[in-house]
Amino acid sequence: MGDYHFVYKDVEGASTQWDDIQRKLGNLPPKPPVFKPAPFTPSEDQNSKDKDWIDDKTQDELDDLEDDPDLNDDRFLQEYRMKRLAEMREVAKIVRFGSVIPISGSDFVREVSQAPEDIWVVVLLYKDGYSGCQILLQCLEELATKYPATKFVKIISTDCIPNYPDCNLPTVLVYNNSALKSNYVGLHSFGRRCTPEGVALTLCQSDPVLNDGYSRQEQSREAVLDGVRKRFLEKVVAAHEDDDGSSSD
Repeated sequence: MGDYHFVYKDVEGASTQWDDIQRKLGNLPPKPPVFKPAPFTPSEDQNSKDKDWIDDKTQDELDDLEDDPDLNDDRFLQEYRMKRLAEMREVAKIVRFGSVIPISGSDFVREVSQAPEDIWVVVLLYKDGYSGCQILLQCLEELATKYPATKFVKIISTDCIPNYPDCNLPTVLVYNNSALKSNYVGLHSFGRRCTPEGVALTLCQSDPVLNDGYSRQEQSREAVLDGVRKRFLEKVVAAHEDDDGSSSD
């Protein structure tokens, strides 16, 4: 009877003592390594939900993510959205005006004296039919659009102060925290040529009156003046470029 070698199959990776002895003697090849599946690695989308990943998303993409069933329970996304909402609420707290608001004498206390303490209020005393009043009003209207966090109002002079002399028109009063901070009587108070930039520089000589709503209300007078000067230079350069363009035609 011939010599037969029987090989019994066992669970993959299992080995008998006989096989182990034969391998030590070199009669059997080394035991193949036991197969082990690779450890689970989250996909890139699942593993990269950090601040940079979410900040790169547009609002539409964020809305789509909100509807994604795989992300509905994502704690980070929820926390991030709550943070964004809090930031939006902080921005919304900054009062914006953006125009010169007409008021009457009965409105003065509410609109000016009782304005919030962090709001600067610029009051124009005027009368219709005075060219100086119209010139200054045009300047203030431009500043009101550039600095919407500063409140600009206009009131007929005698509605504000009975028997106020017309020779003092136009007059500008600046209020903050219920107190009169400065006043400017006559158009000459704003320089030889009354321009929006000249009016802005005059208003900010003593206090940070003008605020564009994108900076902190506590910003210094120097920072406000720097911003006003920058706007002035930009306007001069733009006007110069326009002149060069029109002269070359």
